[in-house]
Amino acid sequence: MLGDWVVIRPRIEEKKATIQAVLPRKSKFSRKTAGEATEEQIVAANVDTVFLVSALNQDFNARRLERYLIMAWESGATPVIILNKADLCSNVEEVVAEVESVAFGVSIHPISALHQDGLDALNQYLLLGRTISLLGSSGVGKSTLMNRLLGREEQKVQEVREGDDRGRHTTTYRQLFLLPSGACVIDTPGMRELQLWEGESGFQETFEDIQELASQCYFRDCQHGSEPKCAVKAAIAAGTLTKDRYESYIKLQRELAFLARKMDKKAQLAEKERWKKIHRELRGFYKRR
Repeated sequence: MLGDWVVIRPRIEEKKATIQAVLPRKSKFSRKTAGEATEEQIVAANVDTVFLVSALNQDFNARRLERYLIMAWESGATPVIILNKADLCSNVEEVVAEVESVAFGVSIHPISALHQDGLDALNQYLLLGRTISLLGSSGVGKSTLMNRLLGREEQKVQEVREGDDRGRHTTTYRQLFLLPSGACVIDTPGMRELQLWEGESGFQETFEDIQELASQCYFRDCQHGSEPKCAVKAAIAAGTLTKDRYESYIKLQRELAFLARKMDKKAQLAEKERWKKIHRELRGFYKRR
């Protein structure tokens, strides 16, 4: 897996090496595989910092960013939000304020990779021995940013579609690059489908504001529906919590619960099959005797 650290035995004469062992992972960024199968897809391993890259154009979506944040927190890495294409946005401060309202305690950096504005602020993460992963949808400018960090035109870039600012896939596979600073950066393809895999702790981190409000409800098992003295409903009515964010909270909560049920059912079936195999082997053993 890209990002794994390994122990090698060099074969100097051949200018090659043999992998002896894969070291334990300290973090992994996972998502559910596309389609109906309930399987884990590891995007990158041993990442210290995740650059969650969004573009400040028509394709900007705070709800998508919440989904990325859950997965980033769950990975064990530290998320950092990069708002690229700031040169195309006339209200950067307003968008930053919107992002701050859904990304508590997360560093946010508006930049323009194309014009090389704001890139110096990223140097604090690009340290010797650190691994950074670039994650985001197609067209947010990850390849352009990667080229700027490298100081050379390594990755191909494409223009976004006219009309909706949606991106085309430029990077088609994951790659790891070594920067002049000694940091490693993993560039990943744009993710059109981002299904959650795990997220209990990441969900708590991402929706810390709603979790805090829920703890203030009069009833401990408040469902934030018709119950009286509901702090969540009061916050929505007062405008301190947006309805869109609360609906996203409910949607992602249900998605994680559904995934947990599917995984539990899969585990039960696997256990049942394991015991069937044991019984078959036992029957075969006694027959041979």
